[in-house]
Amino acid sequence: MKELRARSLQWVLVRRLILLQAATLLIFIVLCVAALWIANPRLLIDNEAAVDALKNAVYRDSNGKLIVHETEELRSFREEFPNVWYIIRDSGGQSIRFGNVPDVYNKDFGGLLSEVDHATLGFSEDDLRPEAYIEKAATKAGMMQIMAATRSSRGETEGLEVNISATVDVARNPDGSRNWEKALPALAVIIAILLLPIILVMGATTLVTTPAVVRRSFAGLVDTADQAARIDIDTRAMQLPVKRVPQEIAPLVHAFNQTLARLAQGYDRHNRFLTDAAHELRTPIAILRTRAELLKKEPQSVRLVQDIERLSHLAQQLLDHQMLDRPASERQIVDLTELVSRVAADFAPLAIEAGYDLAFEPSTSTIHVEVNTLQIERALANIVRNAIDHGGARGTITVAIDETGGIEVRDEGPGIPAEEHENVFEPFYRLQPQSRGAGLGLNLARQIASLHDGTIRILNGSWPGARIRMQLPVRS
Repeated sequence: MKELRARSLQWVLVRRLILLQAATLLIFIVLCVAALWIANPRLLIDNEAAVDALKNAVYRDSNGKLIVHETEELRSFREEFPNVWYIIRDSGGQSIRFGNVPDVYNKDFGGLLSEVDHATLGFSEDDLRPEAYIEKAATKAGMMQIMAATRSSRGETEGLEVNISATVDVARNPDGSRNWEKALPALAVIIAILLLPIILVMGATTLVTTPAVVRRSFAGLVDTADQAARIDIDTRAMQLPVKRVPQEIAPLVHAFNQTLARLAQGYDRHNRFLTDAAHELRTPIAILRTRAELLKKEPQSVRLVQDIERLSHLAQQLLDHQMLDRPASERQIVDLTELVSRVAADFAPLAIEAGYDLAFEPSTSTIHVEVNTLQIERALANIVRNAIDHGGARGTITVAIDETGGIEVRDEGPGIPAEEHENVFEPFYRLQPQSRGAGLGLNLARQIASLHDGTIRILNGSWPGARIRMQLPVRS
């Protein structure tokens, strides 16, 4: 079965932001179109507004002469645009002129303008003559052609002028109504042309900026994750920092820190219990040993003494586990040959009593290592004790040191099968269920070696017995 890959939060955010931006833009356009459709506004520039203000102000007097009333709308417009001028003509040739009409608009343009419904008259950019708007409009005096402008020259601007011009002509039916069936496809294409560049720019910007923003936002979370990956049994009390973690992730980090604290407390309680239990056992075990040694030398009493010794050894190993929590600051530089020779000398009487010869092979040169002396002594003691317990009670147990910082303990017993080389380092694992060992010695030795950046393994070879090698880094 194919393993499912975890989703990338970064690209999920990018895709969703692009879709959100596109949807927001589309909704905005739809709302604007709907608002314009409902309001049906008419946008007027200044010149068109002047014509619009004049439509309701044109009358005829009793003699049929054209006149312009000063309506409120026209008066307000003149106040806003004091330079406004206009020309009003009817079909009969009557006209009204007001303001400073430029000379160009006083000329006769022929019959073309009389047929125009509406138009904007303009000149080149370098020409100072102003634009004007002309429209054929229905007034109270009849159909009139009104030409108007808010200034007589382009020099009358206030410094900046912005003109926006857009013409939309929708297909119409014979009755003059809009033919949307023809207009909508073209309108859709126009809208797509206008929106597509915007969406592409927004999408490209999102693709470029969002990953960087997300990475920067999650930088603190990445650092926290790296620290979490380095937590092990020796740093169980560590608390992950939340200062640079995103606010949404902070509750998870707090919960993880609380879990770490509970685990550390539980581990410490467990260790204290084992230590206290081992200490409490030592006294009754010592009393039992003393009483057993006073018994007559019979097979049952000998087995009893051996069982008491095994129980005492197990209690000592439980106490040895307490040493794993010793800080690295307690280490010191020592002569490895001197340390190992001391352990070998301590176990020599026990090995001889068990039926072995004990040999010590020192290194030809001085080797210095930086270690916690008590921990290394206990690790080496467990290895030697393992050889005594499982070496077959015959032959020679050899403790050797080489120049690379390796310590080997060799026996001439039945050995350890190759398939069991790793299993014997597991806690409470024994090759022979009825053996005297408790199955903790080699496990403790490996943990101590690991604390010192060293290794411990069982060597393979054609020699008789087992060879266990502990390698420690040499101090140059």
